[in-house]
Amino acid sequence: MRRIPASFITPFALLAVAAIAAPVQAGNLDVSIREARSASGQFQVALVDAAGYAGSAAPIAARLLAPAGDVTRVRFDGVAPGRYALMVIHDENGNGTLDTNLMGMPVEGYGFSNNPPVLRKPTFDEAAFEIGADPLALDVTIR
Repeated sequence: MRRIPASFITPFALLAVAAIAAPVQAGNLDVSIREARSASGQFQVALVDAAGYAGSAAPIAARLLAPAGDVTRVRFDGVAPGRYALMVIHDENGNGTLDTNLMGMPVEGYGFSNNPPVLRKPTFDEAAFEIGADPLALDVTIR
């Protein structure tokens, strides 16, 4: 078996270590929330990964903000590259929760990234999007 000289391996090993240690570029996410049903209450906006979407982990980031007319904007800065989803609740009465009727159907506004046209909570895959180093803009329509 032929040996590879150490002088040949060292530059490649240094390049490999540098590539692994290179900082990951974080991206920015701009969200436009549209069609609020009223100007009352607040939006609860959660940026989640798959575990957060399933409820087994905390959101990556969350914001509370008042509706601001036709379009309410929120920004998440420095989001690590990855696959995420947005969940938005319009807590119209300000009680901190999404109110539902006796059948469990929401009586307050809500929305998800990608605005999936389903009559149930969308799956993570239906609401998921990728964030890289480049800025990303998304629209979420309140239902």
